[in-house]
Amino acid sequence: MTSAALNIAVLYPDLLNLYGDRGNARALERRCTARGIDALVTAVNIGDDWSPQSADIILAGGGQDREQRRVQADLQRRGSALRDYVDDDGVVLAVCGGFQLFGNHYRGWDGEIMEGIAVFDAVATHPGPSVSRCVGNVVALWEGETVVGFENHGGRTYLNDGQDPLANVVSGFGNNGGDGLEGARVDNAFGTYLHGAVLPKNPHLADRLLQLALQRRYGSDAPELQPIDDRTARRAHAAALHSALSTRDSRESRLGRRFA
Repeated sequence: MTSAALNIAVLYPDLLNLYGDRGNARALERRCTARGIDALVTAVNIGDDWSPQSADIILAGGGQDREQRRVQADLQRRGSALRDYVDDDGVVLAVCGGFQLFGNHYRGWDGEIMEGIAVFDAVATHPGPSVSRCVGNVVALWEGETVVGFENHGGRTYLNDGQDPLANVVSGFGNNGGDGLEGARVDNAFGTYLHGAVLPKNPHLADRLLQLALQRRYGSDAPELQPIDDRTARRAHAAALHSALSTRDSRESRLGRRFA
């Protein structure tokens, strides 16, 4: 095979785009272009005639409760097709509000339940406006490496028995601030609370998505991803890692003095 191409679909980019989540598509597109892979990015909006099977990678970003309510009915309409896509090894990255709606359901701060599409066997609930949000830089261990990002969510996600997390929290809150888990993974579908956007500062995660998509599309003819200049991405990763760990160490030091 002399050339390759990937189709990247972004769900509801005008509504689910907290903290620059559209940057995930730009990161994938840039990494494809640097390797001579043609990348076509398509926006999927409410009511659009679109099939998940036309995509090699599907991205969903974060949104507040208001935006999640606006997209929820349309996402439900697409739920069966999206589950079939995941069952067929389709590649998904769902962030924050997108992650919550790709679970079983999300109960908002006002008690209203928004049914999800059950890609992930997880439930999310907002404990109410009087409870502090999960905010700050995050470091998590993923397949022997660190992933970093920024979280800002009121909802707490809990994985049901048998549902694998994406990563384990080193610093930050993760899914709920209690069980040390971050995100979820089912086959080639990845859910996470990490914004930032997450892929520009985690090039190893971005490349994993690209390689999975190439393997699904081209099978044994899939090209191996060639190294590219990642100095900027790795500096961003290192800066986020340092910031998160410094904040954790400072907080632990203050708590130690308080209870000494």
